Amino acid sequence: METLLSLTPLVPLFPLLAFLAIVLVLNPNKRLSAAVAIGAVGLSWLLGWAIFFSSIGAGLAEQPYVVELPWMPTGRRLFVMSVMLDPLGAVMLFMVPFVALLIFIYSVGYHNLGQPNEEPRFSRFFAYISLFAAGMLALVVSGNMLLFFIAWEIMGLCSYLLIGFWFYKPSAANAAKKAFLTTRVGDVLLFVGLVLLYSFTGSLNLYEVLSAEHIEFMKESSISVAGLFNLPALPTIALLIFGGAVGKSAQFPLHVWLPDAMEGPTPVSAMIHAATMVAAGVFLVARMLPLFEPIEGSWWLGVVALIGAFTAVFAASIAVAQNDIKRVLAYSTISQLGYMIAALGIGGFIAGVFHMLTHAFFKALLFLGSGSVIHGMEHGVHHVEEHGHGHDGHVDPQDMWNMGNLRQHMPTTFWTYVVGAFALAGVPLITAGFWSKDEILAEAFEKWTHKGVVSIPFVVWLLLTVGAALTAFYMGRQLGLVFGGRERTEAARHAHESPRTMTVPLMILALFAIGFGWVNIPKNVPLVGNGWLFGFLAENHIGALHEPYEKVPFVFSVAALSSVLALGGLALGWWCYRGVTGDATVSPFERDPVARAFARIPLVGRQLWLLLENKYYVDEIYSVVVIRPVLALSAFLNNFDDRWIIDPLVDGVGKAARGLSAVGRWIDTYIVDGIVNYIGYLLDELASGLRLIQTGRLPNYLAILVAGVLALVGLMLR
Repeated sequence: METLLSLTPLVPLFPLLAFLAIVLVLNPNKRLSAAVAIGAVGLSWLLGWAIFFSSIGAGLAEQPYVVELPWMPTGRRLFVMSVMLDPLGAVMLFMVPFVALLIFIYSVGYHNLGQPNEEPRFSRFFAYISLFAAGMLALVVSGNMLLFFIAWEIMGLCSYLLIGFWFYKPSAANAAKKAFLTTRVGDVLLFVGLVLLYSFTGSLNLYEVLSAEHIEFMKESSISVAGLFNLPALPTIALLIFGGAVGKSAQFPLHVWLPDAMEGPTPVSAMIHAATMVAAGVFLVARMLPLFEPIEGSWWLGVVALIGAFTAVFAASIAVAQNDIKRVLAYSTISQLGYMIAALGIGGFIAGVFHMLTHAFFKALLFLGSGSVIHGMEHGVHHVEEHGHGHDGHVDPQDMWNMGNLRQHMPTTFWTYVVGAFALAGVPLITAGFWSKDEILAEAFEKWTHKGVVSIPFVVWLLLTVGAALTAFYMGRQLGLVFGGRERTEAARHAHESPRTMTVPLMILALFAIGFGWVNIPKNVPLVGNGWLFGFLAENHIGALHEPYEKVPFVFSVAALSSVLALGGLALGWWCYRGVTGDATVSPFERDPVARAFARIPLVGRQLWLLLENKYYVDEIYSVVVIRPVLALSAFLNNFDDRWIIDPLVDGVGKAARGLSAVGRWIDTYIVDGIVNYIGYLLDELASGLRLIQTGRLPNYLAILVAGVLALVGLMLR
């Protein structure tokens, strides 16, 4: 057991080596690149599962397994990096490499390896996605927040590269920049929080900074802001770190990047939404939850809960009116992340982590299923273009209004997608999503009953219950539009099932979307209750908590309400949309039954629907409030630098200097050089005269000598 735990640092190493091998050596060979990438993440999966099963019963809650790595001298001390394994990290090692492996296998079929329409940058894709997996795995096993932050930034880089993978499309390039810049806002907040954390604790090792002594010290300390005022240290550091999670996990108001991230390949969407990027933000909050101590009554923990709950219902309402199959799932992810954040915000550590794990399986299933649908639709589009059937022209293969009756053409995709939709909606008893979502609702309900109506848990329970109803409805709507009724385009009539490299991962994920919920059924549920995950995670932060996490029982009234909402919402969504006949070219108020219902509301009905369809105009608000002022400021600074002050001043100084140099050159040329040259001319002329008497003949010199002597004698005789 100890030997297996000691191999923990190797888990992220395999995909990192695969990235280097593909980039440096294997890039020309697409098949070998894919094989190496899949083999590497497969090794991480096998090792990760071996470590996970070895960690059961190993007492990691009381004493996490830590490997210290001396890194760099910093003055009087040596900065130590560390790898750490505790129950939270162990369950992540169960989920992350396994889901990543299935996505890697799926990608081979998605990118049409060996087909005429094969992705030309196939090897590059597997290099990037390998680095993506390595970054997330390194983050999971990080015992030091600097190593955590490095892995965090690696994922930020990979998200930029993969969202903009088809960079020749302006929409993809813009989406990549939007994701990179938006998440940078959260990353800056996280970095500042870590700097402050280091300044108060002298360490970034988790097993040190999360100790009860350090938390108590920060609780009693303050941070001076420019000598003007003081901020309480612990809430400030905790909320700054939470800011990083808001950016990475796309919580309001930094959620705007995630829907646009759908411009990347679908396997990238699955990686971002299930196994890596957005899960990292929730994992960060779960990892650092002791900073929000005390769990009960912490106002800054209440901020976390309210942001999560608001985001859950906010994003779910937007998903009701979206038409792109992947954008519906993107807003669904934002909403479900809100559930996880809200759970953590009311102290429901196990409930939040449990939903993060189940969500990874069924959301990966849904995204890969949507990719299978798009793959089949693209085949239909190509068939229509090649054979000229019908008069559809080119249709968007991601627009659900161009689909219909795909259950007949893609049966495997249909049935697995139904499983994922049921899990997301929380169909009772048979899906993992029911057990994990119900645990969050039960956690909020139980805390509400203890604190009264006017409390944060009540607001959380109410908003999440509304979000559950909306979730079931928009998934029923999606099933009806995509798989129900008749084909609404010729492309849908010629759609076909995806290859087995794509459908087999869907079937495996479907099994986990059903069965994984059984790992944490509350013990008070007759016959099947076990609460295993709670027992495994309950003491994860035991050294930093004043009180252990409380076990939440199964609340039958809450479960009954959520079950009615799930089944009713799915049925209503399917019933409304199963037989629609309009297509993507028709106005929403003509084709969409719910949009027509909105339009019947006097005065504001159409505007309400357009508000949902246009995502509450948040992007437009950002454009007016942030982007345009920044562009105006940059234009002003550019003019200040280039046209008005800086460059004209510099250019004027340059012109004056050039004028002075011209004067200096004239003085040097015509005065200094003139005098020197004239003296040289005179000497040259004198030398020319004297040169005439230097004939080099001896008789001439004797004649001159005699003449000179005679002249001297003559002078003396006078």
